[in-house]
Amino acid sequence: MVEHNGLDIMCLNKYCNSSSSSSSSEQDKKIFSKLRLSLSEDYPRKNAEILSGQYGTNVLLIGAALMLAIAHHGPSVKEEHLLSFVACLMMLQLIWMMWYILVRDRQKNTRTDKDVHATTCWIRGGLTLLALLSLIMDAFRIGYYVGYQSCVSAVLGVYPVIHATHTIAQVHFLWFHIKDVIKSFETFERFGVIHAVFTNLLLWCNGVMSEAEHFLNNHKRRLSALGYGNLSIVHSDPHCNCTTSTCSMFSSSLYFLYPFNIEYHIFVSAMLFVMWKNIGRTIDLSVNQKRLATKTQNLTVGPILGLLALASTIGILVVYITHVEESLQTRQSAISMFYIYGIVMLVFMSSAGASGLLIYRADHVPLDTNKNPSRQLDTELLFGSSIGSWLMSWCSIVAVLGSNSNPPYRWTNLVYSLLIVLEKYVQNLFIVESLYRQQEDRERDNPELPAAPEIFSVTSSLAPPYNGIINRAYETPDRPCVTIENEQEEIGQVYRCPRKPSEVPLTVGNKEVEPRNIKRQILKNIAVFLLMCNISLWILPAFGCRPQYDNGLEQETFGFNIWTTVLNFAIPLNLFYRMHSVASLFEVFRRV
Repeated sequence: MVEHNGLDIMCLNKYCNSSSSSSSSEQDKKIFSKLRLSLSEDYPRKNAEILSGQYGTNVLLIGAALMLAIAHHGPSVKEEHLLSFVACLMMLQLIWMMWYILVRDRQKNTRTDKDVHATTCWIRGGLTLLALLSLIMDAFRIGYYVGYQSCVSAVLGVYPVIHATHTIAQVHFLWFHIKDVIKSFETFERFGVIHAVFTNLLLWCNGVMSEAEHFLNNHKRRLSALGYGNLSIVHSDPHCNCTTSTCSMFSSSLYFLYPFNIEYHIFVSAMLFVMWKNIGRTIDLSVNQKRLATKTQNLTVGPILGLLALASTIGILVVYITHVEESLQTRQSAISMFYIYGIVMLVFMSSAGASGLLIYRADHVPLDTNKNPSRQLDTELLFGSSIGSWLMSWCSIVAVLGSNSNPPYRWTNLVYSLLIVLEKYVQNLFIVESLYRQQEDRERDNPELPAAPEIFSVTSSLAPPYNGIINRAYETPDRPCVTIENEQEEIGQVYRCPRKPSEVPLTVGNKEVEPRNIKRQILKNIAVFLLMCNISLWILPAFGCRPQYDNGLEQETFGFNIWTTVLNFAIPLNLFYRMHSVASLFEVFRRV
């Protein structure tokens, strides 16, 4: 080797390098170019996701800090401060939605990708109904403000007006734009969508806090009436007389509408989060197809049992609310009645879910592994919202086993709590299994897909419409039977293919003869039954049937403050779990 000024000049000719070194250098260049390309493509998107996610989280934490200060009932932070902050957030979302709609209107000639799995018409219809009830609540708030306008802040009158406007605009956005896959102004749109997500989450938190404070005050009143000690009850009534005769009606009616407003905002935030995840996403057209039409033949057992469960739930609710504030013996009887009812309901629900899982295990159908942000979010929300009731159940189990008192509902509370854990475990498995299973014969059943090739292919111009037996499923052993689109088709020639046995239903005239699928019928009935049972178990705590406040076992073990904190965390999650399960089970019913 010859060295010159520290440099290797062994070979100065550029053709001196070996073939192996040149190939390795080219391979390194390819690797670095791919890495640089992937970083340049992914970095702005990931960066925007992180930045927008942090922005939304901090918006929510600011609202949470204000709510915690209000819960202390100190003189520095009042309710109107929180309402002013939330009203500003809603106005910003309104501005963003107007901007988005105007931009989309200018780009109406360009094609916008849609994620058909993002939502369905029935979900948007349900949200519209919840939005109408929220508008009624806003009307009651305005009426309440009119009665006390001489001694309350003007924010209490402006807030429901802004909230009503926000609700109407948001419902319009959900109906016409929630399925959009945004490909322009991606970074700005991420901030707009995530702002809408966390604005609705903050409205949900505000509703949960107001409802929890109302139930806590009622619980304190009952305890004081039963002689359990002097508990401080926070009175939020204005310090003046109402100028109308409807103030008390408006005030008491608000708490019956809170559950619907709470569910509206949490569902909207979930749908907007799916839209946020879809920004910049490349849609796979092979799986981005409309869902199958729902068939409702042979639905008898599930709806009948579900209606029985719903009717019994309404009866239990009325009896519980009327008897829980009476004498000690009547109170204990009402609580025991609730737990017995809950045990029966949960046993049937667990059995139904387990039967559905056994049917799925008998059918060896592969899982659908295609990317679907909506389905993934459904699964995560199911498991996440289960934590609330599981925490409440395990606290009740610890309280029952460690308590020194022995009320008549002690052991029924234990069985009920164990069944809550089991029922949610089985139901989550059933829903996830149903959502992730591949749908059989999708191409054949979906009317949106192109029709399969026919065995007898005749040009429509030369042959009359054929109303006989047409079988679309036969194929030759070597190649599929397809329609030949060439000059032979122009003369009306008929093509025939060898027949082989098929399980596809035959169409005779306008009637379709299809073999009965008992497994699908059972699964549909199970889905309907579980759906109505979840509605029943949502109604009870949403409208005041909460024995966890009234039985005294958990309060004896954990103390008043700790147990009420657990309930304030767990009950809203449990309410959301039941309503989300209703939506998921309806989707299961449509997919079976």
